[in-house]
Amino acid sequence: MTDTHDAELPGRLLRTERDALIPLLRSLPDADFARYTCCPGWTVRHVIAHCGSALMRVVESRFEPDVFSPACNDRDIAERADWSHTEVVDELERAMTEAGPVIAKAGGLFDVIGLGEWLHAGDVREAVGAPDAYAGAGIEDALALTPAAFAYAKTQVPVHADLDGRDEPLVLGSSGERPPARFIGPAPVFLRLIAGRPVIGAHYELAGAKEAELNLFGG
Repeated sequence: MTDTHDAELPGRLLRTERDALIPLLRSLPDADFARYTCCPGWTVRHVIAHCGSALMRVVESRFEPDVFSPACNDRDIAERADWSHTEVVDELERAMTEAGPVIAKAGGLFDVIGLGEWLHAGDVREAVGAPDAYAGAGIEDALALTPAAFAYAKTQVPVHADLDGRDEPLVLGSSGERPPARFIGPAPVFLRLIAGRPVIGAHYELAGAKEAELNLFGG
């Protein structure tokens, strides 16, 4: 990490999203927890259970050999199958509160988890028809974490993103032999692309790469 690394950034993003997301989740009718999200096979409840369990693994330093793998994620969700919706949301609230200081002490190792949790909150918002999916108060901090996501993915596709309303482009990835791709458009659309989320009907320009090449999280 560089000297400009903000160790408090992931925790700040998590707390910002906690303050917006948890009241929304507590207001949902039971039927909304069964709505499917854009994550294949996962309902709103599955996403919430995954987010809470993943962050609690960080808080409690529980790292199995296959931690954060699809198999590990499925086990964590299955372990919470008998929990009430309230209990699942309670765990997420606690995890989003306690994970920040632990992530900060890790020196950047877990920074990308903060962004991943925020993106999953967008998945939930979109599934239940709530506003600010992949946007909202935390979007600037989410954008500030995108370099960590590019480093985590070891992507070979550098990107210059000219985002609406920003004076300076977001420069991501190292420019080696391949010229950087160029994105022009709204920040929420760019964040959807790097997360591999649908962008159907969105208005943007992308040159020098295919959409799938910007998906940093696979799948």
